Formats: sequence, C-alpha cells, structure tokens
Amino acid sequence: MFLENKVDGSKRVGWIEVIVGSMFSGKTEELIRRLKRANIAKQRVEIFKPAIDVRYSDEQVVSHDANAIHSTPVSNSSNILLLVNDVDVVGIDEAQFFDTGLVDVCNTLANNGVRVVIAGLDMDFRGKPFGPIPALLATAEYVTKVHAICMTCGDLAQYSHRKSQAENLVLLGEKDIYEPLCRRCFIEATKK
Repeated sequence: MFLENKVDGSKRVGWIEVIVGSMFSGKTEELIRRLKRANIAKQRVEIFKPAIDVRYSDEQVVSHDANAIHSTPVSNSSNILLLVNDVDVVGIDEAQFFDTGLVDVCNTLANNGVRVVIAGLDMDFRGKPFGPIPALLATAEYVTKVHAICMTCGDLAQYSHRKSQAENLVLLGEKDIYEPLCRRCFIEATKK
C-alpha cells in the first residue's frame, strides 16, 4: 500500500501541504512553484483542478500572473483517486470548489506515501470558511497562508470581496467581480 523509498527500499509516508488566502494573494503561483520544483527533482507529479474552473484554460492551472502548468480537470474529488497513477506528488488547485470527499482523497494519498499540495480560498465572498478547506487545514502537516494587498487602503488583505450583488456561492470571476480587502475595509464594504 505504501510507496517504496527509491534509496533504501523502506516504506514512505506522505503528507499534506495547504496553501490558502484570498483571491489575488499568490496561492496558485506558490502551488505552481512547488510543483515545478518537484519536477526539477525528477519526482513524478500529477496536477488536478475542478472541471468548472475554465477561467484561463480548460487543462492548465494558471496563476493571475499567467504562470501555467498542465493539469487534469475533474468533476469530483473521487476522480482523483481513479486517475492518479504511480506518483510522488499530487497538486490540487482551487480546492474550495471540490466536494467534502476531497479530505478523504488527500488523506488516502498521503497515507500511501504521496506528497499532496493543495491551494484554495480559505473563505468565501461573505468571509465564511469555504468548502473542504477547513477540514484540510485541520489534517494538513503544513499550512501556508498568503495575503494580497487591500485595494482600498494598501494593508495586507485576507478577504475576497465580491463587488457584484450576486448571492450564489460559486461565481467565477476576476478583478471585474472581486477585490482583495483587509478586515477593516471588508467590514466597511459589506455594511452597504
């Protein structure tokens, strides 16, 4: 069940790394950086993203700065286990859009010797915990929280403020719909 260590034949145990923050904070950029380094180290890497995220590309994970890496779009988390094959590292972008089964998928991978690197929004546009991210944060060995810059005052931003009046939880968009805000500016903006 566990992957074998290439050097001494011992059984490897994997782990989970989660990168979270608001929109425009560099989550995907950091995910891509870590996965490219794994490729440089000649590790076998597979990357997945939710099929609904087609903002930049159908089959690539793309950062707002246009850095990209090939990925496989999947409609639900259980498909990841069906598609993953003899890898050292699994990357998952936009994890907040997956079902809660993603937590079990990531733990299964890690328990079987795979390093799992996940990026996603920790809060939705209302400032509430988003999808499977809270449970992933609780089970991860490593957590990195990145911040954007508040578009109102210039402080560190941790909220993804939706500028439109749409109330549906998932609304794909860019700077035309969302802006990063700090706590103070988010509270002011959501009073209106």
